[in-house]
Amino acid sequence: MPRRQLLPADPRRRASVIVIVMVTLLFAMTALLAFMDRAAVDLMADQRAAVARRLRVEAYSALEVALAVLVDFREAGNGLRSQAEGWNDPLGFAGYTPGEGCTVELRLEDESGKLPLPQINAQVLANLFMAWGTQKNEAEEIADAMMGWMKRGHTYTSPVRPDYESAPIPYEAPGRPLRSYQELAAIGKAREFFYDKEGRPNENWRRFAAGVSLLDYPKPNLNSASQDVLTALGRYDPLQSRNVVDYLQGKGDFRYSGPGYFQNAGDVGRIAGPAGDPQGFSTSVSALRLHLTVREGRNEFRVSVVVAPPGGAKTVQAIATRTEKRSAASPGSPNQPAPAAPTSPGNTAGAAAKPADLKYPYTLLEIVENPPQAGG
Repeated sequence: MPRRQLLPADPRRRASVIVIVMVTLLFAMTALLAFMDRAAVDLMADQRAAVARRLRVEAYSALEVALAVLVDFREAGNGLRSQAEGWNDPLGFAGYTPGEGCTVELRLEDESGKLPLPQINAQVLANLFMAWGTQKNEAEEIADAMMGWMKRGHTYTSPVRPDYESAPIPYEAPGRPLRSYQELAAIGKAREFFYDKEGRPNENWRRFAAGVSLLDYPKPNLNSASQDVLTALGRYDPLQSRNVVDYLQGKGDFRYSGPGYFQNAGDVGRIAGPAGDPQGFSTSVSALRLHLTVREGRNEFRVSVVVAPPGGAKTVQAIATRTEKRSAASPGSPNQPAPAAPTSPGNTAGAAAKPADLKYPYTLLEIVENPPQAGG
């Protein structure tokens, strides 16, 4: 039987097999690299979330320590007046030590040193704008427009008559104080004063946010008032207001005596002289803002908290809607309150649960985590 002779392999077939194998390896490697990249991103996101949670716990732990120290100072001094009393570094006073590898920074800002917008009138607003160099007529028009936005039924005293209903998208003035500085962009006349041509907040907007608070409290704290506040509310001239601020901060002629503070508003006369009106000021903190930053290497967590002592500042509670008289609603209509579920002494399921009284020493008015930084 004759032997079968093997034919030599076709080089072209061998080459095509190699190409197929290389293409398969290429696709497999591409898929593997994509999976590794996705896994690395997921791991990084999980790691950052874990770090953020850890720093957040550290931040709120430091915050509670700081508030506890401030309570001690408040009770010992019958209120907080100025950081010159010694409560400017509550964490240092308590000997607080952050977790390993972490650093904690705390900055205190007396929010009640600003003008309380819900309490001031058009004249004070006009005085503030004139202190910035605005002409009297224009300042009064801007103040008039803002009061028309914030007070329902306001009677305009200037030629300004904003017509919001004729806007491309009609809207209505809310008739309550501002809840956000961004609302200034919707107020006629004020829009051009606080924003540039590109619609970005200008220097007037920044000065307004620095000198006017949106919280509601009767009087600003004289011990942390700025020159703008002293001029607008107290009618002090530039020299008087500068002397008062230098005294409070321990600068200028008072640099050797250090920061001072006033026990009552009448004491300001020994620094500013007899001129001016201190009656619109208090000398205690009504709202305190705490800026706290926790860092661990390149990671950081920031929180800004505003607290008020008992009887201190409040948020704006007015509702920006009109109350319309309606006829008696029929049962089951949206305006008719639902009847309360019947309860018996042995059945309290329908009764509203009474919240526990924690007796917390401060009212939390605002908490903002990782707020945008200035200039960011």
